[in-house]
Amino acid sequence: MYRLAPNIELLFAEAGDYHDRVRAAAAAGFDAVEMWGPTGADAPAQPKDIPALKAALEETGVSLVAQLAEPRTQFMIPPRDHSEFYRKLDEGVRIAQELGNRRIVVGSGTGFGGAKRQTQLDDLADVYRKAVGQIEGSGVHLVLEAVNVRVDHPGALLDRTAESAYVARQVDSPSFGILYDVYHSAVEGEDMAAELAAAGDLVQYVQVADAPGRGEPGSGNLDWAERLGLLRSAGYDGPIGLEYYPTRESAASVQLIQRVAAQA
Repeated sequence: MYRLAPNIELLFAEAGDYHDRVRAAAAAGFDAVEMWGPTGADAPAQPKDIPALKAALEETGVSLVAQLAEPRTQFMIPPRDHSEFYRKLDEGVRIAQELGNRRIVVGSGTGFGGAKRQTQLDDLADVYRKAVGQIEGSGVHLVLEAVNVRVDHPGALLDRTAESAYVARQVDSPSFGILYDVYHSAVEGEDMAAELAAAGDLVQYVQVADAPGRGEPGSGNLDWAERLGLLRSAGYDGPIGLEYYPTRESAASVQLIQRVAAQA
């Protein structure tokens, strides 16, 4: 049985503020959640009430299993000043520790003309090698996400699972892995079984949404029993983030993936 973690930016918004969404997720049978950025530096552009969120997590026994790094730095755009990313990384780690979270999701930003793609990937590995060194001993892991450029993130540098795995191998740290997003991978036309086989044990987190449309599992064309079976066959047994835009009320939108995950 997979442990599912609704994204409280997108799900259970009917309940109100973020701490109330945690309580609503718990009432719907979940013991984990994920979220985007905590401080309002990026999406959403509003700081979270960290003490209230912590209280809701402790009250319900729900675990926070992932949050986004802030800011979502455009690493490759000149003048390539990453100081704000590194500064905010320390703040994000402190918040993660306060909330009991062990994962921060990071990305690549966009590329720029004049440098070969391989050079850009190596530069990205340098950024994250430094980041991992900065937070060493914190207990927090960074997971690198490749996103689709066909629909949601045009211009992003990192759009292939294999390239996120390449960067992770260059960073070469147990505190750095990849986030495999089933939706982004499907939109890019990747072969899920082949990508997971090649990524090996680098996959430290998984997110899901259906394709097309990025709605709840069951709203698109993906076979979720097959997809979760592929995850299981690849050896992944960690939590799965539900990062989708629900097409109906949140508690109803999770029913299919809850049933499939219970059998996977």
